Amino acid sequence: MAIPASEMAQRLAREAEAVCRYYLPNGRRHGRYWCVGDVLNSPGRSLYVRLTGPGTAGKWTDAATGDHGDLLDLIAANRALSLREAIAEAQHFLGLPRMIGDGRSPKSPAPPASNKAAQRLWSMGEPIEGTLAGRYLAKRGIALPRSSYALRYHADCFRRDLPAKKRAALLAKICAHDGTFQGVHRTWLDSATAEKAPIDVPRKTMGRLRGYGVWIGASMDLLAAGEGLETVLSLRAAMPTISVVAE
Repeated sequence: MAIPASEMAQRLAREAEAVCRYYLPNGRRHGRYWCVGDVLNSPGRSLYVRLTGPGTAGKWTDAATGDHGDLLDLIAANRALSLREAIAEAQHFLGLPRMIGDGRSPKSPAPPASNKAAQRLWSMGEPIEGTLAGRYLAKRGIALPRSSYALRYHADCFRRDLPAKKRAALLAKICAHDGTFQGVHRTWLDSATAEKAPIDVPRKTMGRLRGYGVWIGASMDLLAAGEGLETVLSLRAAMPTISVVAE
């Protein structure tokens, strides 16, 4: 069963800026708000989305039309979707598997400091299409999955042991089976070759990993699990109708 709309809206609100950057890339952040022309991503500042408190994150208003709603409403309007379709779209974006049983999921524990840092890093990522991360996967013969929302790109991902402290990286969101955010897997990249960065240990995890994974796809009719992000992405590219999880 699908996650209830109210719960989906709450999950989207926890990543409000990431949602805005993906669906409204013509907008810009101004203080606690993301401002853009309208729900269709027109340039301008008529529509504003609250990103952080005080107030409820994820709520938006279009000052020109008076329209308002939450981020699930915004996705529905932006993509011209029904509520059911918008929930499925949001599930793809959040990297959630399809819910089974009665659709209920356990309460998420309050994340520790490391998870909060991982969430901040994830929110700063951008879609990988057209980026160095996309070229990295293409060079390895991996076509971008349709539901690539569990993957993002960060042009200046911090790493303490590098001379310049920052380098481009492919980000992958680590979740529990119910979609609860647990951490971020980082693969640092070389901009000259579109390969892994020529450094010791080019991959690292921030947050929690044991017992969790990177989920690609929304269907649970057929789920394949494997070790290594590129391994399961290769399988997904060959069999795009299945879901995969990298553990």
